[in-house]
Amino acid sequence: MMDQKKNQLTKISRDFNNLNEKHLSIQLSLDGFSFCIINTVEKKIEKLEHFPFEDHSPTPEKLLKNVEDLFVKEKALQTRYGSVNISHVNQLSTLVPKSLFDEERMRDYLKFSSKTYTNDYIVHDELENHDMVNVYIPFVNVNNFFLERFGSFEYKHFSTILVNNLLNTYKFSEHPHMFAYVGERQFQILVIAEHKLMFYNSFSYQSKEDFIYYILFTAEQLNLNPETFELMLAGIIEKESELYKMAYTYVRKVSLLENRSELKFPANIKESSKRRHFTLLNQFI
Repeated sequence: MMDQKKNQLTKISRDFNNLNEKHLSIQLSLDGFSFCIINTVEKKIEKLEHFPFEDHSPTPEKLLKNVEDLFVKEKALQTRYGSVNISHVNQLSTLVPKSLFDEERMRDYLKFSSKTYTNDYIVHDELENHDMVNVYIPFVNVNNFFLERFGSFEYKHFSTILVNNLLNTYKFSEHPHMFAYVGERQFQILVIAEHKLMFYNSFSYQSKEDFIYYILFTAEQLNLNPETFELMLAGIIEKESELYKMAYTYVRKVSLLENRSELKFPANIKESSKRRHFTLLNQFI
């Protein structure tokens, strides 16, 4: 009997130790929900999944309902993890130089680029190595749901992860770089030149013509020559896609952004999936 209890305690101890080895990263948007499970000891991705929301969840209430339904269906989301972090994907954010940032004025920063309401919950992320602060509105109702599920977690705006990662990698490049991070109906443009972030904005698009218009307009405003700057594409884009072909027609140097994560990937995760989930896969540091 004592041996049986000892074996049970050993198993429980081992299971709880394993909890600390597993990390869960979630990326949440009105269009869908993505997550990956990371073995933090072996530094490898164990699972990567994406679930689109067909109705595009036009309201926070519908978004919460979609997330609740997904947690009922997906067993991997019902597991305990040693750590959890979340990124929120929406257009309700703005970057502020750290020297100008005042926590009492966060609503003022946002109102120039986003419609806000008096009851909006506004927070900020610090980009510690780049003297910037990202002010944004998270999905508060879904955060409350995650709090009930996980007890504690960290969260950021996805643009914090995107900007921070690209600056860390390309800040000291000798040549200007423009990055387009492509989603289903929105894409973000970042420009890094002269060892700093020169431009960041988000645009809606419906066609390849919309896509190239914003790229060329941004280049014109920043005096970037399409013959010389490098355009790097990430998100849901391939060399065979119409967006890529359109970009290559007007910009001389076009390439797909490589995921430089140090994590190990299983063989079934393709490069296109790594590119699509660039920010999700770089949440865990």
